[in-house]
Amino acid sequence: MVAATVTIHFVGLAALMAMIRQRQPLADARAPHFSLRVLAILFVVFGLFAVHTIEIWLYAVVYHFGLHAFHDFETALYFSTVTFVSLGYGDVILPRDWRLVGAIEAANGVILLGWSTAFLITVIGRLRALEHEWLDHKVE
Repeated sequence: MVAATVTIHFVGLAALMAMIRQRQPLADARAPHFSLRVLAILFVVFGLFAVHTIEIWLYAVVYHFGLHAFHDFETALYFSTVTFVSLGYGDVILPRDWRLVGAIEAANGVILLGWSTAFLITVIGRLRALEHEWLDHKVE
């Protein structure tokens, strides 16, 4: 599961980066395009949310259909969500034979959420750098 979610995450981030790079106005440092930059940030945030949703659902599918750890899919999805984000309420737990899988999902989720945070900060930093370039050209 870790390999699958890391691969999904890598492909998702690569796709987001490719979509951002295709947008010429965002890369043009000679004009502010403030609203386009805001839209780019929102696009990345929602894209990251979608990637994490896929990863969480994949764990839920494994819990319910693969391990038969929960009686219904909603419970598997709930458990996967609170585990992935390391919230871990404890109101729903895995059977003893599978509890290590939940710990692995939590560690996996922390790493992937951190990776997403780093990606988002990098995108925002690049957009800010473009704004500064535009301001420098405007002053000259």
